[in-house]
Amino acid sequence: MLAYRNLGRTIQKALTQPKYAYQAFQARFKSYLSYRTGDGYSAPPETISLFLTFRCNLRCHMCGQWGDAGTFKDLPGEQLRSGLSLDEIKALVDSVSTHKPTFTLFGGEPTIYKDWVEVVRYIKSKGMRCNMVTNGMHLVKAADEVVKIGMDEIILSLDGEEGVHDKSRGLEGAYERMKKGAQAIHDAKQIHGVKRPVITVNCTMNEKNYRDLPGVLRAAEKLGAQVVTFHHLLFLTQETCRLHNQIFEAKFGTPCQDWFGFIHDGPPDMDADTLIQEMEALKRNDTKVAVAFYPNFTHDEIRAYYSEDDFSPTSYKGRCLSLWIAAYVFPNGDVRAYHSMDYTLGNIKENSFMEVWNNERFRDFRRHVKDIKRFPVCSRGCTELYRYG
Repeated sequence: MLAYRNLGRTIQKALTQPKYAYQAFQARFKSYLSYRTGDGYSAPPETISLFLTFRCNLRCHMCGQWGDAGTFKDLPGEQLRSGLSLDEIKALVDSVSTHKPTFTLFGGEPTIYKDWVEVVRYIKSKGMRCNMVTNGMHLVKAADEVVKIGMDEIILSLDGEEGVHDKSRGLEGAYERMKKGAQAIHDAKQIHGVKRPVITVNCTMNEKNYRDLPGVLRAAEKLGAQVVTFHHLLFLTQETCRLHNQIFEAKFGTPCQDWFGFIHDGPPDMDADTLIQEMEALKRNDTKVAVAFYPNFTHDEIRAYYSEDDFSPTSYKGRCLSLWIAAYVFPNGDVRAYHSMDYTLGNIKENSFMEVWNNERFRDFRRHVKDIKRFPVCSRGCTELYRYG
């Protein structure tokens, strides 16, 4: 239900957003009971991640979608342009409104979807929590509106101080535009006398920024962030993906090509001991920004994570509860259990979300995952393994 190693991160969330933390605990407890006793059945999800679009306005080198090996670059044009209509999204929201899940807006870049503000407005009108993961480049014009609507949290993706961030994002001026967006949100909150949306930051530690993690913290402070979560880099080998597809296709009859977006030719050029030193320096920071690490590995796990061919966590249970707690809805209406496990469990254009959530296909998938605990790609390719276990 709650990985012990994530306790510090959970406490920080409870301090900054206590109502959300309490609601999340309730939902996860029900899902955990379902995991224990439900034979593939699950209580309603705590979170629905809604991919508003496949498209993105940046080309971040480490991104599994649009990065160096990103799989979205090969999507057919028709699929790339696909997106649920506003009415279809409203129908999705209506179908789950009695269960009050959190909606997290994703992409690609969600602010490219032309009606994204209206999506936020409708979710909030139904009394549900709404977050968004964004590169922050389109926030300025919408800042006053999303503050008045009551959006709960904006999660900015940050790589470091201006030069490092722009280089990682593949666009000069990306940091400055994000900073202006964050400032516009701050100014609107001051004008309207409210505290939401909370600004938090996600940072993927990678080859370009891991030698100056305090620089990330300084940049986040300038953005007005309350919390920075430092994520370990996701990376996989060709052999791991090949093995995964062999196992997955034998059971479910389809491969999972999206994992190939995290392929590295070899281990990332990151010295584990230097990374550990930088992480320890963050714990001694004197800024007002709280720091969390995810997954929150031990030092020995970090060394193994970045060096061993077959990494297996020792401080986490290594089982995945994500299928009982979260779901992903894609721009064409497909419902999946993971963002990179391209195995469709149903489609909201054909059946309501709750019908899909506990259909036989989903329940069979849950039973299988409960039995095997994890797939070959999970330990270094998907953070869901560490989120709830």
